[in-house]
Amino acid sequence: MKVKNSHYRTIWPDPADNTIIKIIDQRLLPHRFVIEELKTVEDFCRAIRDMHVRGAGLIGATAGFAMYSASLFAPQANANSYFQEAAQKLLATRPTAKNLAWAVERQLSAICDEEHREKRIEKLFKSACEIADEDASYCQKIGEFGCELIAAISKRKGGEQVNILTHCNAGWLAFVDYGSATAPIYAAHHAGIKTHVYVDETRPWLQGARLTAWELKEEGVPHTLIADNTGGHLMQHGMVDMVIVGTDRTTFTGDVANKIGTYLKALAAKDNNIPFYVALPSSTFDWDIEDGVKQIPIEERSGNEVNYVTGLTSDNKIETVLVPPENTKSLNFSFDVTPARLITALITERGVVAPNRQEILRMYPEKSKSLYNILMK
Repeated sequence: MKVKNSHYRTIWPDPADNTIIKIIDQRLLPHRFVIEELKTVEDFCRAIRDMHVRGAGLIGATAGFAMYSASLFAPQANANSYFQEAAQKLLATRPTAKNLAWAVERQLSAICDEEHREKRIEKLFKSACEIADEDASYCQKIGEFGCELIAAISKRKGGEQVNILTHCNAGWLAFVDYGSATAPIYAAHHAGIKTHVYVDETRPWLQGARLTAWELKEEGVPHTLIADNTGGHLMQHGMVDMVIVGTDRTTFTGDVANKIGTYLKALAAKDNNIPFYVALPSSTFDWDIEDGVKQIPIEERSGNEVNYVTGLTSDNKIETVLVPPENTKSLNFSFDVTPARLITALITERGVVAPNRQEILRMYPEKSKSLYNILMK
């Protein structure tokens, strides 16, 4: 996608030295655009844990390149132990995002039978690039399928503006390119469909206010920033035509874990008969979990993220300030789970699918052929 009319991905190997992986430090957006270099597994772990990078797809791609980086330092003897240790460090950084474990496991599989150091390096770099390319490709396809849904609403409205509400940042900054929830919006905008986006600020990290609003501005998509608690009011008054959000982990039965506050938006949408869509690449599915509320691990982060807010001062300095009384205890769950019953459909790289076990397995039968066959009888 575009930054000052130049194309960027969120992660890429340095063209002059592919042992160096570059990322956009998202902590500083929208006020500073800084490119950071990652060279060691520790660099990658810090980047994921401290949210230099964030979002399901980008976390997965970053983990893929992290395992490649590990191969550059792995000893010839006891290499398997070294890679397992690197994998465990990465898995501990952000427990909710399924793409993280998916990418690590894919990289371990790529070298499971390889004993030669140079071959391991070659295979892991190739596989990391494939993970990143697939993520961008899948998101582009999500955009194409989701655009059809927006176009249908536009047609029903006689070509009038389609108002879309989104939560958090499931944009290109959360993936390698295009995004998941934003991909249909970009596709519709580029197709000439009149679109407008209500952007939830998304406390406590303000990913909507900082990142989604910045993305939409750079792409020229009309948008309005709203406080997190405004969405229900807009829906009651007919100001929202559809909701599109992303997800960090989705069960094969259709339950969705996404940024905290998503569940409340889904409840409001259901009460007001507004379609609620979740966009995701297949790498975000968890094929081992059936009950999202009971089984998806929910990351709990420091309460300081709730108590402090960072922004740009009038003299162009980035500063962090304390909002509540000093030493206020805060609870900071990063995600909540939206049950499948509240979701209209999932938008994937293979198409739009109902959020239930039977239809998801019909779309991805290779994931559980035996269970699929039982269900089809």
